[in-house]
Amino acid sequence: MVENVAFATKTIALGITALLFLVTLSTGCVDDDDTLILVIATTTSTYDSGLLDEVLPVFEKGHSVTVKVVAVGTGQALEMGRSGDADVLLVHARAAELELMGQGYGLERREVMYNQFLVAGPDDDPANLTGAGNITTAFTRIHDDEAAFTSRGDDSGTHKREQELWEAAGYDYDTELDTEATEEWYLQTGQGMGATLTIANEKDAYVLVDEGTWYARADDLDHLRVAFSGDPLLFNQYGVIAVNHTSRPDDNERPALEFVEWLSSTEGQQLIGDFTMNGRQLFTPNYTPG
Repeated sequence: MVENVAFATKTIALGITALLFLVTLSTGCVDDDDTLILVIATTTSTYDSGLLDEVLPVFEKGHSVTVKVVAVGTGQALEMGRSGDADVLLVHARAAELELMGQGYGLERREVMYNQFLVAGPDDDPANLTGAGNITTAFTRIHDDEAAFTSRGDDSGTHKREQELWEAAGYDYDTELDTEATEEWYLQTGQGMGATLTIANEKDAYVLVDEGTWYARADDLDHLRVAFSGDPLLFNQYGVIAVNHTSRPDDNERPALEFVEWLSSTEGQQLIGDFTMNGRQLFTPNYTPG
């Protein structure tokens, strides 16, 4: 019950933060120097990894645009696209992205980079994920052992993939994971990737995480290590979408399309590929024309 209250509180707090941002944004679509504001709704993983801090200033300088980033789960980012409260989406849930495009909310979508998901867990690896031959076996061991697992629980791209992995392992998510019966070992945080990693570290729990955030934060996670990686089901594709019918179409449709074009250009792809943390490349550019 305490965990349910905590989840609800965190979810409400996240919603209030996003609402306050949007209220602030609605007061105008230009900075004091008349520079256009381009709103990018993106996953907390791209934000937490530090990638955007590297690439966005280059785009801003070359296009006379000020980029405002709203870092939320992919589900919330997609809803911001539907409501017209974001000009660009940078997310990682391909099926949901294609659905949004099919509904007419996107002008242009391109796949621009990828990395992998991995499962981090306690040093002693109580569910023996290191010995699992594939990710479905790993998830089965977590479930059967009722090993502590920290889920984002926020409809993000990571949460969507986690649900898919439980289903692939043979479990119905709604009736076998997201229930009161699992509360003792299955914790839903309602927070972003960085915060969820911190909670997993505090609770010595397993957690599904993208490589970008993991390797950007691993030095601060003294109780966790990589427990399982390398399965094809852990492939993590990112797409960029220019939104149709935003609340500022006259000003921002053109720079939104320019951003999609730029991120998939030689310059944008090079910046993605050059971004490293502790000598490790966190994202692999993979835009293919046509």
